[in-house]
Amino acid sequence: MGVPALFRWLSNKYPKIISPVIEEQPYEFNGETIPVDTTKPNPNGEENDNLYLDMNGIVHPCTHPEGKPAPANEQEMMLEIFRYTDRVVNMVRPRKLLMIAVDGVAPRAKMNQQRSRRFRSAQEARENDQKKEEFQKLLARQNAAKGINSDSDIKEQVIQKTWDSNVITPGTPFMDILAASLRYWIAYKLNTDPAWEKLKIIISDATVPGEGEHKVMNFIRSQRQDPSHNPNTHHVLYGLDADLIMLGLATHEPHFRVLREDVFFQESKPRTCQLCGQPGHKAEECRGQAKEKNGDFDEKQKAVAQKPFIWLNVSVLREYLAVELQVTQQRFPFDLERALDDWVFMCFFVGNDFLPHLPSLDIKENAIDLLISIWRECIPLMDDYVTKDGIVNFKNAQLILAGLAKQEGAIFKRRKQAEDRKAANERRRKEEEKTRNEERSQKRRRSSPGYAAGDPIASTTPNKARKQKDGFIASTEVALITPSRGHLDKETRQLTHSMVVNRTAVYKANAANKSAAAALKSQLMKGTLGARDENRSSNGSGSGEEGAALDDSQEPSPSVLGKRKVEELDDAESGTPGRDSPVAAAPAKPTDELPPDTVRLWEDGYTERYYEQKFHVEPSDMEFRHKVARSYAEGLQWVLLYYMQGCPSWTWYYPYHYAPFAADFVDIENLELKFEKGKPFRPFEQLMGVLPASSNHAIPEIFHDLMSDPNSEIIDFYPEDFPVDLNGKKFAWQGVVLLPFIDENRLLAAMEKKYPHLSPDEQARNTVGRDVLLISDQHPLYQELVGNFYSKKQGAPKFTLNMRTSEGLAGKIEKDDNYIPHSSLSPPCDVDMPTLDEDKSMMVNYEIPKSVHLHKSMLLRGVRFSPPALDQGDINTVKSRWRYGMRPFSGGSRPGRGGGQYNQQQGAGAGRPNMNDRQNPFAAHLDPSFVPPPQVGGARGWAPPPVGGAGYSYGPPPPPRGGNYEYPPPSQGYNSAGYYGQGNGYFQGQNQYGYPAQPTQYGQQNFHNGPEGGGGGPRHGDSRGYNNDRGGNQSYNRGGYSSRRDYGYDRY
Repeated sequence: MGVPALFRWLSNKYPKIISPVIEEQPYEFNGETIPVDTTKPNPNGEENDNLYLDMNGIVHPCTHPEGKPAPANEQEMMLEIFRYTDRVVNMVRPRKLLMIAVDGVAPRAKMNQQRSRRFRSAQEARENDQKKEEFQKLLARQNAAKGINSDSDIKEQVIQKTWDSNVITPGTPFMDILAASLRYWIAYKLNTDPAWEKLKIIISDATVPGEGEHKVMNFIRSQRQDPSHNPNTHHVLYGLDADLIMLGLATHEPHFRVLREDVFFQESKPRTCQLCGQPGHKAEECRGQAKEKNGDFDEKQKAVAQKPFIWLNVSVLREYLAVELQVTQQRFPFDLERALDDWVFMCFFVGNDFLPHLPSLDIKENAIDLLISIWRECIPLMDDYVTKDGIVNFKNAQLILAGLAKQEGAIFKRRKQAEDRKAANERRRKEEEKTRNEERSQKRRRSSPGYAAGDPIASTTPNKARKQKDGFIASTEVALITPSRGHLDKETRQLTHSMVVNRTAVYKANAANKSAAAALKSQLMKGTLGARDENRSSNGSGSGEEGAALDDSQEPSPSVLGKRKVEELDDAESGTPGRDSPVAAAPAKPTDELPPDTVRLWEDGYTERYYEQKFHVEPSDMEFRHKVARSYAEGLQWVLLYYMQGCPSWTWYYPYHYAPFAADFVDIENLELKFEKGKPFRPFEQLMGVLPASSNHAIPEIFHDLMSDPNSEIIDFYPEDFPVDLNGKKFAWQGVVLLPFIDENRLLAAMEKKYPHLSPDEQARNTVGRDVLLISDQHPLYQELVGNFYSKKQGAPKFTLNMRTSEGLAGKIEKDDNYIPHSSLSPPCDVDMPTLDEDKSMMVNYEIPKSVHLHKSMLLRGVRFSPPALDQGDINTVKSRWRYGMRPFSGGSRPGRGGGQYNQQQGAGAGRPNMNDRQNPFAAHLDPSFVPPPQVGGARGWAPPPVGGAGYSYGPPPPPRGGNYEYPPPSQGYNSAGYYGQGNGYFQGQNQYGYPAQPTQYGQQNFHNGPEGGGGGPRHGDSRGYNNDRGGNQSYNRGGYSSRRDYGYDRY
């Protein structure tokens, strides 16, 4: 899930990182649907090598979609997953590899969040089922009172239980079906789709431990370690989680894009009722009308508009951050790759899946910008970056937290002021809306064409009308007339005058007629029109003000979402007005009726109240605060390693529900951390750790008593009701679910006694699985694998892949005993897909190569950048944000530093900062008297030394793309053989995480290794080549800026 609202925040601040996906659609010709030919070039103008699917981002929207009815059963769910996956593959068109990664058993740190989500999901499903049952009873009673027979279709739809999405967890039968279905579908595509013939497909299902996106990251890091890895591989990662953006940056692959649905797509779509599943109305408006059939037997599905997709270009985000993260007077060499790691690290403070965010940080309040400004202020005081290859320098991190601590009190006060202003505006808006509605209602009554004799005291104003409680009740037999535009006779004028005077009674009579008309229309739609009671026309009208029908400007009467329960209705008097109509929903609580915020962060003494109420400790216990802060710092280190290197510990977790304040991080610079690797839970152990008792249908029956028996030794892990602390928020989903943490030793000891009673199928679901590799018989690797595994003279049981023959895949493979060559291919679990007589694909077990070395935060040798996406206007816009918007963390201004109003401009040419004096509520401490510092002497940028000189045998390391850079003098670097003596994976002769500085211009060259004089050809499709002095042909200035133009990321 990552940082909430990160994607929206990034796309607003850095608009050019988003671009629409051009998707070709199938078309009809002579009554036949012609599919898209995906063997043709990608219409988006860029070919992609590898596509990675975070499969849970496909499974969830396919099994319980929004805006359309959910699939009826698991077989239909599998078909939806196939269709959605095929659409994604067709729009990306990977040419080398497709990796499907399903969430497996997660680290313990993630399981705590999963536990909160699943308990809340089960609670919501239980409430929805209760509402459906209430509605069914109300509907049956209403129909019985009116003499209408119940519609069996309605009853079946209403009482159908909500599908439990908690089964999308490793170890459940559903995940077993999903794994088998994916293997079948991939093999089917390899046999039938020409675009898949040269693809290698890796499936990592739920039996393989690890989150889906982190399995992908492990794979990418493993391929980078291979000497033959192509550093210009184009990667696409599909997923819905916001943290995929940070994971993309953490790979340090320059050609990386994230694919996802356009969450800003505003095309109108019909509302869907949560009770009956029909579009066009909300649950509180549901009347239980029969579903309109599409086709004789409702066999046709209405076409649903597909959501468009968008690219998030990580390479463009790198360009933005290359400008934003350069700091004047930095005392060590600028290294974009390590600066990006620092940026990712600071995002963790705002939110992640493993730690609660710090109380003072909220992304909607530009918390990331605040942290970046503090980081920029601290960089001149540091000797190195905050992070290095996933290791946190807590001495430098302490500076960041100290800067934030100085602003915490002011942040809380400004937040309260902003909330009070918002609440006041909302109250004013509602009052204005209420006044407008009353005026419209009054105007509508005045102009009503038909009236009846009624209350003579009725006034022309609604206020006076409301005061007449004992008014005349009109008959429901009043005739409704429509006078012509011409002359009215005397009788008509008198009748019209009487209606105007007595409009209240007429209004009620009209409402009764409308109610009767609505009932008639409902019966006609159901097809059950028959003899009606004589009193049907008057049924539904009540006495007094509460019984009056709503006018057109108001919402229809809601149904079952209120607080009133069926049991209360059964105990009520049978003749109560409104009894035969659905229960009105309880109105939403206004903001001033929310539970009081007793911590009051905006008032002095908030730290004492916070720890006393949230942690239940004495306010004076300072050692406890520091203990919480040290645990949080330990968590920050764990999360960074998880993103940069892989899971450092399967058993570690943050043992609190709340985060400390920034001021509580004391003496963390001396913190020494060491994580024990441990081992992941087995699938059933994770199920028992994250699922509530109401989802026990997904767990083997032998474990059910552990979750429900009052005498169970772990019954305290499964509370039916649990508190949700809003923690200053307004919605329950934003609150903190206060569940007890799982004691691992108690859980495993209780389950160990049950394991001998598992069936063979259940034991198979509880084992750790392996990744599999599938290829077609048209792939160059096919014959080599057949000769090694299935010939008379078989080779080694483990076959090591060569990147050249495998077309870019490193790793080891083994024979899969479950695969039989050239056997038939049948769909599993009655999925409606064809059976193939001969399966021409091959499936083998695949093992990701492991490395003993750390994954280095740097670009690989031989990188060629695409043309820059940012123009000079974009660069100036980013610069101006920090030139005029820098925020000293001390809370005051410094000579020559500080900044004015934060200006978030977008688009090309928007380079002028906002110099108005309006105060930013979250940057009230800014100093608008900023003067840019003088330019440091020396020419900007640098030119590479001759190829082969200064320890460069393959060309110099390319600087971050997009323009000119200024680098301090080089420091002591690594040896010329490259890291670890490999001499193949990284820039040789490079200084420690820096770039050598030369006092000349750098023109954004791309260096290609080629014979002298023969020329190293430019990349395919690039015709811009120039002969260099040595006779070699180099791709020169591909989108970069030459020394003749003063573009680039210069100092400011």
